[in-house]
Order: sequence, then C-alpha cells, then structure tokens
Amino acid sequence: MKISGAEAVIRCLLAEGVDLVYGYPGGAIMPVYDELYKFQDQLHHVLVRHEQGAAHAAQGFARATGKVGVAIATSGPGATNLVTGIADAQIDSTPMVCITGQVGKHLLGSDAFQETDIIGISTPVTKWNYQITEADEIPEIMAKAFYIARSGRPGPVLVDITKNAQFDTLDFSYKKCTDIRSYHPKPVLKIEKVQEAAEIINKAKKPMIVFGQGVILSKAEEELKAFIEKSGIPAAWTILGLSALPTDHELNVGMVGMHGNYGPNILTNECDVLIALGMRFDDRVTGNLNTYAKQAKIVHFEIDPAEVDKNVKTDVAVLADLKEALTALLPLIEKNSHEEWHNEFKKKYDIELEAVINEELDPSEGKGISMGETIEMINKHSNGDAIMVSDVGQHQMFTCRYAKFNQTKSNVTSGGLGTMGFALPAAIGAKMGRPDREVVAIIGDGGFQMNIQELGTIHQTQVPVKIVVLNNEFLGMVRQWQELFFDYRYASTVMTNPNFCAIAEGYYIKARKVTKREELDEAIAEMLASKDSYFLEVMVEKENNVFPMIPTGASVSDIRLS
Repeated sequence: MKISGAEAVIRCLLAEGVDLVYGYPGGAIMPVYDELYKFQDQLHHVLVRHEQGAAHAAQGFARATGKVGVAIATSGPGATNLVTGIADAQIDSTPMVCITGQVGKHLLGSDAFQETDIIGISTPVTKWNYQITEADEIPEIMAKAFYIARSGRPGPVLVDITKNAQFDTLDFSYKKCTDIRSYHPKPVLKIEKVQEAAEIINKAKKPMIVFGQGVILSKAEEELKAFIEKSGIPAAWTILGLSALPTDHELNVGMVGMHGNYGPNILTNECDVLIALGMRFDDRVTGNLNTYAKQAKIVHFEIDPAEVDKNVKTDVAVLADLKEALTALLPLIEKNSHEEWHNEFKKKYDIELEAVINEELDPSEGKGISMGETIEMINKHSNGDAIMVSDVGQHQMFTCRYAKFNQTKSNVTSGGLGTMGFALPAAIGAKMGRPDREVVAIIGDGGFQMNIQELGTIHQTQVPVKIVVLNNEFLGMVRQWQELFFDYRYASTVMTNPNFCAIAEGYYIKARKVTKREELDEAIAEMLASKDSYFLEVMVEKENNVFPMIPTGASVSDIRLS
C-alpha cells in the first residue's frame, strides 16, 4: 500500500489501538493533521488550548486507563511546550508517546523558522526519542515507540518527524514491536532471591510494607492484597501507590513521607524488616537517609535495576515485574497476624487523630472551611468511587491524606516533578479515558491559573469534569513554609485572584462559590449529581497548614504534628 508518511503515522496509531489523541496543530505537523481530518471517524483528536495541556491530558488518560497516552504538537514552541508534561511523565513512569513535527530534512541545523532541537532538549526527560527524516522509517519507529513506552517501567517516548518525511510516500506495512535486541524491559525473576526475601519476611517480628505505583503499573493489586492478608503485615503507601489497596482495608496504615501519617513514618524507624514494593525511596519518602530505617533489613522488589541501592542499601533485592514476583512469593509466606505490632500503628493513629485529624475534618467553631473537610464531604457523596485528580500544593496533600478510594487507578496526581497546572488537563484525559467514572479535579487557586485555558477544551468537548478550586488566596504550600521556616515573611505568595466563577461561566460551565460551611454539603451534592461539567470554588481557611510534616532533611522520626 503506497501512502504518504503522514497517513502512515495515522495508520500506525490505529494499529496500536489508539482512538484518542490530544494536540495542537501548526505548520510542521500540518500533513499529519490533514490525515487526521480524513480519519476522524476512527481517531478522535482533542484540540487543547496549550500543548502542555495536551501532554497532561495524555498523562491523565494513561494513569486512569493503563493505556499509552498520545500527544501531538508542531515544531519549535509547540514541541518545547510539551517538555514539562514529558518530564512529569518520565519521573512518574507514565506511558506516553509524543509526536512532534519538524522542519524539512534539508533545513535541519539552519535555525529555520520554528526549528528547535527537540531531540536534544527532550533526551534527559524521555525513556527514548528518535528523529524520523525519511518516510519509510515511520512504521518501525512508531512500533518501537509504543513498545518502549508501555513495556517494563513505562515512560514517555518522543518521535520527531520532519516535514519531508510526512509528505513523501512509502510502501506501508505495520508489525507491532515485541522485542528490541538492546532493550531488556523486564528482568528475569530469580527464584532464589524470592526465597531469600521470604525467609527474612517470615522471621520478622515487626515487618512493614511500603508500596508504590509499581503495584498499579504491574497490575499486581490482587497479589498485594493476598500478600498482606496472608502475612498480616501493615502496609503503607507512597502518594502514587495510593488506591492500589482500598483505603479502608484493615491492613492499610496510611501514607509515608513528608506529609504522611504519623504512625507509618515513626514506625519506619522501629520496624525490623522494611519491604518496599514498586517504589523508589525518593527523598520525600525517606527524609534524612542517614537515619532512615537503619535498624531494619531492607527487602526491595523493583523492576528497574537503576533504583536498587540508589538511595537505600538493600539486604535483598528482587529484580522483576512485581506481579510475577508477588505471585512467586505468596506460596512461600507463612500465615501470620502480627497483632501486637499492629497495635503500635493504632496507638500512633490515635495520637494523630487527636492532634491533627479531628480538627482538620471538623474544625473548631469560628474557623473557616478546611481543605480536609471539603475532601471528606466529597468522600461522602462519591462513596469512594471517584477518580480524584489533584494539582500540586497543600490541597494535593490534603487530598492524598483524606480521599477515600475503593478502586485502583483512582488517585491521579503529579508526584516526582510536582507540576502546578497538572490537574485540569489531566482530569480531562482521565474522564475521557474512563467515562464510566466520576472524575473530580482538586486544584488550588495558584495551580488553577497555570492551565486555566483548558476550560476551553472542556467547553468544546463537553467532557463532564467536576472542578473544585480550594481557594485560600495564597500559594498555600509555599506560604506554609514561609510561616514555619521564614518567620512569616510571605514573599510573593499572596494571590489577588480574578472572579473564577465568572471565568468558568464565560466558558459556559456551571459555576458556584461556597463561602459558608453550611453551604458545602449541598453544593458538593449538586456538583456530583450534575451530568455536565461543573466548577465549584470553595473559600477555605487562609492560613491553614497541612500536618503532620517532616521538614526537609529531617528524620522520619522527627515528624511534626503542629
């Protein structure tokens, strides 16, 4: 079949099962868009309002579905506008293929109009990238792109296609990629390492599990549940691991890390065995590495060899796909309950309940609405079945701490990069990927304005996303640090905000503002009952802080409750 390179791009996407892409047209990618027009009955293109929105929407789609998200942009600024979303996807292991147009092959390196070296720019933040300069390269490179993006530890791939390659013709045939000689996405499971791990776990008196997004990426939720229920080991999660295990499971002891729960953070430094499942021991989890779990034996289950012994020295490392590893581990684990050890978590939870949680979920008389009680009210009306897409800041930590989840792939947030502006476009992608589920974006007044233009995408597509802006008229997380560590010097953190409801209504989205606690319940019920998109602004306490908190560089044992 003799076709143009541009048509080949579309046929490659269809062959990979892609039916939804996000993008923004421009000169160097116009041939591909011309073919998109011809194939619009098979491949739905969503016109975002900024290329960063395309990347984040593709991320939201991928995180909510487990499929590869796709974003398209033109050359130059179109390509560079994708970079923040690509970097976010890289550090959070999100499968994504980005396609960018490029100037003609004969113009490369000449500083032509809208030419940038996107391959050079994106190399540090992609799992793989490639510049196509000839049409006949397209099928093989596109097949490799999807295979690399979704296999092993997932990540973003960028394919840059020169304009001549889009116009030129080729004899098209497509074969999905299943193997690349120099690329080994999944280590071979060594059963002897599983046996070593089982021996340590079975002898433990005070074992503790910390699970991350690796559970979700490897589809190992049921294996995780079976493991903890058989072993009786308390299990804590990183923010990207949240929702892999139902939040109300009796062995779920909460979140670790800077704003995690008191018990799992304190008891990290008292357990005798720490079992890390699909997590990478990042600094927000470990605090001061010199004091992190030094008394414990470390058993690390991980698919990426680069993450083993990078931050925390392991006693046993099981390199493998987590689902395979847990399947092999389960028969070797002895039935146990660890009741006395569990009681230690319960005691610590009672301390946190009294010092932090009760006041956050039911503030004292005279105080303004809290972020925590807003999340709790959403729980009440969603029954824990919504996908919560949070932006970055205090509201993100309150969402992760208090949101209730019954299903996996329900917590979508920017973890490693911490990208403000993530939530609004990511919620669009999540809802389009999972139209059967309620999707609620939780955003601060600062982050909302970073990609506020994507309200236009919601209006044009009529995607029924629910948007909650928790407005404290501050860049809240920075303000909290300024209060605690910079003697209340609020340098450039006070926000003078526009009329958010008027802006939402300008995009024909129903909007409501809540300023009084007695309005909150009914407003959230109305929002979640709506069949259309809905914008809800909640004016929250201006100087409310999120606790507990481990200051940067402190030990996890030095967690502050106030």
